[in-house]
Amino acid sequence: MKTFVFLLKKKWKNDLNEKLLLEHVEYLKNLKKTANLIICGPFFDNDGAMQIILANTREEAILLFEQDPFIRYKYYEEYVIHELLEANESNNWLMNNP
Repeated sequence: MKTFVFLLKKKWKNDLNEKLLLEHVEYLKNLKKTANLIICGPFFDNDGAMQIILANTREEAILLFEQDPFIRYKYYEEYVIHELLEANESNNWLMNNP
């Protein structure tokens, strides 16, 4: 599995309703149950958010991400995706990667 970081931008300020929020939370709960969601949340300054998703391919990650009601209903108008190359003990903290 690969790790993808989604940075969400251009949020509708002051336009969040309870129905949309509940749909979003339910979606995240389901994504967590399938082990595709690592972490998510808004930035402290309330000017964006992040989701980190595990998927086999970039395309699969985008499909999972774009099913989130916050994305489907354009609560966040833009996002950027990056594939994360995780540094850890098992890969010697990427010391052997150029």
